[in-house]
Amino acid sequence: MTKMYSSTNKPLDGHVAIITASTEGIGFATAKQLVVDGASIMISSRKKSNVDKAVEILQNEFGENKVHGVVCHVSKKEDRQNLIQETINKFGCITIFVSNAATNPVSGSVLDCPDEAWDKIFDINVKSAFLLTKEIAPHIKSRGGGSIVYVSSIAGINPMPMLGAYSVSKTALLGLTKVVAADLAEHNIRVNCVAPGIIKTKFASALTENESLSEYLLQMKLMKRFGRPEEIGSVISFLCSPSASFITGEVLVASGGMTSRL
Repeated sequence: MTKMYSSTNKPLDGHVAIITASTEGIGFATAKQLVVDGASIMISSRKKSNVDKAVEILQNEFGENKVHGVVCHVSKKEDRQNLIQETINKFGCITIFVSNAATNPVSGSVLDCPDEAWDKIFDINVKSAFLLTKEIAPHIKSRGGGSIVYVSSIAGINPMPMLGAYSVSKTALLGLTKVVAADLAEHNIRVNCVAPGIIKTKFASALTENESLSEYLLQMKLMKRFGRPEEIGSVISFLCSPSASFITGEVLVASGGMTSRL
């Protein structure tokens, strides 16, 4: 298996990144790739135990000066403010924001989604991304520019019937990408979106660990396998790097060829 966590250059030297929901899965893989590529990183999660574990792993590999972490429930204003302030206190600035927090408490038709579940999905998946963007953007502006990446989903492009409300929330991020990119372009802040296919994570285990369902889903993929978190982390790091300097307002799909089969 090719190791994704490698880099001979440091394209993100001098950058400071906030990554939400970054103690496991795609978020953790993104945090690791960003620090490999030179960035200092602030990871976050709702549970202190998860933050402490992830910070310990990354600090042991990269050192205490490059990695820090705080508890942050993205729907809580005080937690968001603390996340930002702790990043400034620790690293002095913010130049990258990766919005990865998401939830999906229900499955089924969108019209069967309970009001409470709909509110929770949009509060975490969409509203928190919007609010954190408002709160972080001034700090990125003050540094002369940077990058914002929203983590959407293949379900936001080709909605999945059993993931109705979740699919709608991830489609909303595609629109948020476009409008925020237009608002921030004059400030040298690039805003893009990644739409992963089905990735082998705890979050997607209901899809990947169900034998009959996983076989069905794999038939939709040209590559006939599920993705790995580090394969999305490397895409996000690319979008934050100088190599993507002419890319903004775009959605990059990384699905193993799934869109061609839906």
